[in-house]
Amino acid sequence: MTTLAASQGWRFRKPSVIPGFGLTLGFTITYLALIILIPLSGVAWRTTELGWAGFWAIATDERTLNALRISFGASLIAAIVNVVFGTIVAWVLVRYRFPGRRIVDAAVDLPFALPTAVAGIALAAIYAPNGWIGQFLAPLGVKAAFTPLGIVIALVFIGLPFVVRTVQPVMEEIDREVEEAAATLGANRFQTIRRVILPGLAPAVLTGFALAFARAVGEYGSVIFIAGNIPYVSEIAPLLIVIRLEEFNYAGATAIAAIMLLISFAMLFAINLIQAWSRGRHGYGG
Repeated sequence: MTTLAASQGWRFRKPSVIPGFGLTLGFTITYLALIILIPLSGVAWRTTELGWAGFWAIATDERTLNALRISFGASLIAAIVNVVFGTIVAWVLVRYRFPGRRIVDAAVDLPFALPTAVAGIALAAIYAPNGWIGQFLAPLGVKAAFTPLGIVIALVFIGLPFVVRTVQPVMEEIDREVEEAAATLGANRFQTIRRVILPGLAPAVLTGFALAFARAVGEYGSVIFIAGNIPYVSEIAPLLIVIRLEEFNYAGATAIAAIMLLISFAMLFAINLIQAWSRGRHGYGG
């Protein structure tokens, strides 16, 4: 009996009516290794050619630090903006019916289909001092194009669908009767949103934030046209990697990529911890 219990305790999977677990698991591990693990290992291996001193010199270089600060800072701001307004967009699409709703719903996915270079050129033309929107910002002393503000605008544009499409399905599952029950118990709209709606949306919102942030950190095509690409001012880390590659400084390029990889892993790990805490506290999600 003890041996049987021990064998059952060590079993890491339950029998399935669908055969092929071993084959599909092997295919999954092989695919992930070829597409993700091996390329990332190549980045780490190429970085070791510099040695610790060379890697530290690149990591602490003023130009590298400024590029990383701009990339991650702009990505963080854009992700926060998308969380706020993306949740509002999802709320409108789920809770209201109005003429042109399907058009608005389809327009949310436009950044997915639009080439990033086209998006960058369009944003640069619109927010330039003589553009459709830039001409109204210029008298106010606000310069959007060719500044860090332009980077944030481009990252907001490409990251919005990630938040909307992550929050929207979860919001559709929230029963309106729960809100009505809260109202009958004396809760006002703010209390209903804070205590009933937001706890259920928190894991989805955090997931949308993580996806938008991760997408923004690695964005290149839509940013370089509106950023201005001025070193120490509006130069992003992906552009600095391309510059190092054009200089045939492959080790330096992979060192910057490795730094971005480490920072991204750390931030996404922290977000996953917050997601797990939110699910455990509020009892939503698996």
